[in-house]
Amino acid sequence: MRYASTDPELMALVRRFVTPGRRYMRLGGSSLRLSGPERDLFMGELVQAAGEITSTELGILFEGGWRERRTASWLVAVAGRTEFRSRIGELLLASGGPYQGSFCIALATFGTSADADLLCKYLDRYLPEADLRWDQTAVFSTLLHLDAVLGTERAAPYLAAGGLWQRWTATTPNTVGDPQEYRQVVDQLCTFASECAELFARTEPRN
Repeated sequence: MRYASTDPELMALVRRFVTPGRRYMRLGGSSLRLSGPERDLFMGELVQAAGEITSTELGILFEGGWRERRTASWLVAVAGRTEFRSRIGELLLASGGPYQGSFCIALATFGTSADADLLCKYLDRYLPEADLRWDQTAVFSTLLHLDAVLGTERAAPYLAAGGLWQRWTATTPNTVGDPQEYRQVVDQLCTFASECAELFARTEPRN
């Protein structure tokens, strides 16, 4: 991992893409509370950043901490840079703590069976770990979202009696008992990302 405090190259990218307007804090659920001109302005700035950043620079951000990775994931989602699918999948599976939700939104925005595969790999790895209470709910809810989009039932085995989701919720004080509740948030975030992607498609081409 690279740290902006000791890495001038990463710090320069953080100042350009992560911290302006506290962007990293406004991505995710906070974006859903924006409306009117404030929402339009934020979308415009996000789209502009997605068009300006290069693949090399995105790769560097993915080597940083959660703030850098959250921002990079959203910029990838907005620009439809599916070449980062494998990298996002690696980071998601490596986990190491919370803040994986932005990876989920990027994969959900790509919206293919390959993205569902990566979510399932995470669930197969971390649902059996009752003592690791990280982003299982976000990942599982994103899988439910992709099932709805793709017309698949990848989440069904986890929900079955004795399935991994059932066993995990039975042994952890999970605050979201019904994953469908969080799926609604995923749906809304994906709608926001899609609106940004549509705006991006009408603007300058990617680098």
